[in-house]
Amino acid sequence: MSAEYIRRLESAYGSFRQKTDFEPEVLIVLGSGQGDLADGMRVVFRLDFSEIDGMPVSTVDGHKGRYLFGYIGETKVAVMQGRLHYYEGYTPQECVMPIRLMAMCGVKAMLFTNAAGGITCPEVGTLMRITDHISLVPSPLRGENYPRLGKRFPDMTGMYDARLGKLIDGIAEKNGTQLKRGVYIQFQGPAIETAAEIRMAKIIGADAVGMSSAIDALAARHAGMKVAGISCIVNPACGIEDVSLDDIDESEAMSRSGEDLKKILFETAERIKEIF
Repeated sequence: MSAEYIRRLESAYGSFRQKTDFEPEVLIVLGSGQGDLADGMRVVFRLDFSEIDGMPVSTVDGHKGRYLFGYIGETKVAVMQGRLHYYEGYTPQECVMPIRLMAMCGVKAMLFTNAAGGITCPEVGTLMRITDHISLVPSPLRGENYPRLGKRFPDMTGMYDARLGKLIDGIAEKNGTQLKRGVYIQFQGPAIETAAEIRMAKIIGADAVGMSSAIDALAARHAGMKVAGISCIVNPACGIEDVSLDDIDESEAMSRSGEDLKKILFETAERIKEIF
């Protein structure tokens, strides 16, 4: 982080606090085509990224680029409808500004979703809880450290919180939802990965592939948050099956698994205080 970036982040926090004193406990980040998963939460305040001084804005269809603040059960939550991506031209540090802003507000845990290509689990609509990740994007922690967020060399052992993962697994089992487990890899995008790149990803241990999330998780973990993530498989990764990926229909995957994913997110948010 540069000194200018830190000033920008502090300015964004000041701008945010002028608009609301809401103090969320849990952050939920919704991926491509998944913004409607927030339907049903009790919203008390909405805030577009564009209304916050210095905050980058989302430029991708299916990402509204805004926060919803409110309640799921008795838990105070912030929901990000859409995120920022490295392929939009932002730096990794800019991509994670919405995450860091919530960390500065005291958020203790982050649940995130994304749309992904399946490598070892290619069936469209499959849900996969992320047990670890591989990032091929430069780290958002590069540059000057900001002690308000975290320490210079954060330990990534237990990157994805085991207790939170166990809670999610139990909720899925109770609801009769099949939930795979695996490693997610973030490529830079925006081009879909080549078949050779997917073969490489499989060799190094990846089960699903996408263009987001890993750097979000890294920034959240650096800031002391407990992290959990779920991928929704929207297509088989390139070369896994003999199909064209030109017209990926994320709505098909969400129609198959959206309600199950929403149940998991909502119940996890409602029960998260059981483990923290």
